[in-house]
Amino acid sequence: MRKLMSIAACALMFAAAAMAQNKVATKWHCAKPTGEQKFDVGDMADHSYVIAQGNCSATSSDSGFAEKSGMYTEFQETWKASLKNHGRYNVTMENGDMVYYTYEGSAPADMKKPASNKWNIVSGTGKSKGIKGSGTCSGMRNDDGSSDWTCTGTLMMGK
Repeated sequence: MRKLMSIAACALMFAAAAMAQNKVATKWHCAKPTGEQKFDVGDMADHSYVIAQGNCSATSSDSGFAEKSGMYTEFQETWKASLKNHGRYNVTMENGDMVYYTYEGSAPADMKKPASNKWNIVSGTGKSKGIKGSGTCSGMRNDDGSSDWTCTGTLMMGK
């Protein structure tokens, strides 16, 4: 009987956890970075580091998780034909709460080819306090320095 109760309790916990996970999808348009500094490494041609900061606007967002705007700060390393980056992304929700992300990604140095990244939600404020989540983004960089991204993933709201 105890074994059956333990199995039932575990099944209920897993079901509750699965139900608490929500899918999220947001499309973003990021303007040209507002701040950007490039440093050539000097060890070989086409090897550099960049620190960049900029702003993004949600062009579409799930009504259950309505993201409005974001501000990123990232580090990039360009070497030969590839770019690797990592950074922080601070999102303001429609209700004014904040959600804080980390991300890391890669892209070809060729601006005409798509880029991608993986993200994790690390914390939030207000109704988003205790939030956790993860997912991916795919994007295109534009000639004017802006970029457009489609991001999907799952999240679990805190208590």
